[in-house]
Amino acid sequence: MPEIVFKGKEYVYNHHLTVPYRPLVVDAGKGVGAPDLAGNLVIHGDNLHALKSLLPRYAGAVDLIFIDPPYNTGNEGWCYSDSVNSPIMKEWLSTNPVDGEDMLRHDKWLCMMWPRLVLLRELLSESGSIWITLDDNEIERARMICDEIFGDEAFVNCFIWRKVDSPNDNKVAVTPDHDYVLCYAKDKAQVRFSPMLAPGILDAYGQKTDDGRLYRDRLLKKNGKNSLRNDRPTMYFGLEDPDGNTVFPLHDNGEEARWAAGQKAIDAHRAAGTLIWKQRQKLGQPVWEPYTREFAPDLPTRPYPTIWADLPTMRQAKGMLRDMFASADVFDTPKPVELIERILALVANPGALILDSFAGSGTTAHAVLKANAKDGGSRRFILVEGEDYADTLTAERVRRAINGYAWEGTQRETLLEEKVTLTQFKKAAQWLAKVDAIERAEGFGASDATADLIGQNGGTAPRRKRFDKIETKIDDGVLRVEGVRRVSQRAEGLGGGFTYCTLGEPLDLEAMLSGERLPTRDALGAWLFHTATGGTLPPLPKDAPPHYLGEALDKHVWLVYQPELPWLKSPEAALTLSLAQSLHAWGLAHDAQRQRPPKGHLVFAPAKYLSNRQLKDCGVDYAPLPFALYRQG
Repeated sequence: MPEIVFKGKEYVYNHHLTVPYRPLVVDAGKGVGAPDLAGNLVIHGDNLHALKSLLPRYAGAVDLIFIDPPYNTGNEGWCYSDSVNSPIMKEWLSTNPVDGEDMLRHDKWLCMMWPRLVLLRELLSESGSIWITLDDNEIERARMICDEIFGDEAFVNCFIWRKVDSPNDNKVAVTPDHDYVLCYAKDKAQVRFSPMLAPGILDAYGQKTDDGRLYRDRLLKKNGKNSLRNDRPTMYFGLEDPDGNTVFPLHDNGEEARWAAGQKAIDAHRAAGTLIWKQRQKLGQPVWEPYTREFAPDLPTRPYPTIWADLPTMRQAKGMLRDMFASADVFDTPKPVELIERILALVANPGALILDSFAGSGTTAHAVLKANAKDGGSRRFILVEGEDYADTLTAERVRRAINGYAWEGTQRETLLEEKVTLTQFKKAAQWLAKVDAIERAEGFGASDATADLIGQNGGTAPRRKRFDKIETKIDDGVLRVEGVRRVSQRAEGLGGGFTYCTLGEPLDLEAMLSGERLPTRDALGAWLFHTATGGTLPPLPKDAPPHYLGEALDKHVWLVYQPELPWLKSPEAALTLSLAQSLHAWGLAHDAQRQRPPKGHLVFAPAKYLSNRQLKDCGVDYAPLPFALYRQG
């Protein structure tokens, strides 16, 4: 498979391995509901570090990843800021921010994306998929980097989303109206997508059985292209009609045709009672024609198209943010909630875990909350945002979506909508008269004395104006008259909650050795479990004894640790024979209760007070913590 080559690739190829682990630190005052690291999360911090922090709990557990990374237009002013230890990368840092004049901006974008995509792949479940929005600036390079990281066989599709629905006033001949949504699977053989609901399909089934089932009858004779006997000779054969005669497929002009199905399929229709014979006139004679009866599906669906022109655009997305924040200047490039909802509908897992590591205005969380409110699902979201607005915009939008918010907006009601043809255009005076009548009926264009109060039914029962103004326009050949009113109301909350987190200090080996900075037990335990087993830290069983971390595929994992230097230097921090025997006994009982062979034990502790033979007798592998190196200090 071809590989993409870019400046700096050799420095970032394994950079994700050198990124320090930083534990999640809960800020209870900024979330909604009780803090829960297993629930919805909004994380403020560098997304490369945040992805590394998520590994111990979520490696291989994320069902859907949606990211909206920098498009690298040259006008965004984003910075390459990953601390890669190489002279070339440090030189690049001196030329930030990236702009349109930066001849290496594509290389920098690839260097920024590579380690993030590698970590995102580690977080993705085997049946998961990743969705990336981009435009023409980086789409072809994104295809190449994803082909290399995920494998070209993991490519699902590249969707086109219409992001603009109003004329662009740039003084150029061509402007793009679309973005791309690139989709890759972790394992294409395991990923599952749901088709699109299509109620309009039922319109094709115009008949109904006595018990109410919709159906349609389709002529068994093939028509159109490749419909002659010579095209498929094996599908030209005789069928016995209700009168006992043999009927062959013939076109109305007498040419030998063919059936649309083979003998085996026709026999199946006959056995199911869906081979229907109808008499019709052909060449002036009554003849029997065979039809196959098709019943309407209980759930009409069709495949999703790859061109999405039916979704709201960025203009509507900005309008939603204006309503939620009562401000015209909130976020430059929000994606509409409906775009993420479309992807959630495709994935169609009501219990999915969704990750967005370029969270921006928080659209992904809003879409997840809406989907749960709609179908009662238990989807969870994890948002990561590194900018300062992580609290004031990203998390604040989630709070408002959960709790509801007051808003002022514009409502429109269509009063007239007619397609204007050339013939109708010649009757312009009549159309203008219709528009004028609508305006007068709604209280506009009347005398000053009756501007606010007008009559209905011949001037009786006066009422107030329903609209603040009447707008008339012709758009794409359609005359549209709309009543426009400003409204103030409250949007109901969608319910739910989330935990707000920041990133703690990195787990630093030197700081741990000196005792200068000791991580919490939860932080150290999660990281040790993941690095030792490759798995994610499971919930503790109810009967878990002290020091127990969790259960891996082949062992029970234990951590003897407290973040207190005096305690770490005391005999209490050592693995003793009695402790080894007690955890061995607990493991035997625990595994027996689950009717399975006993597992071994991996124990992290600062020291041990027993021999290797005693460890073996208890089924224990001992892993010394670095605190053993300074116990005598």
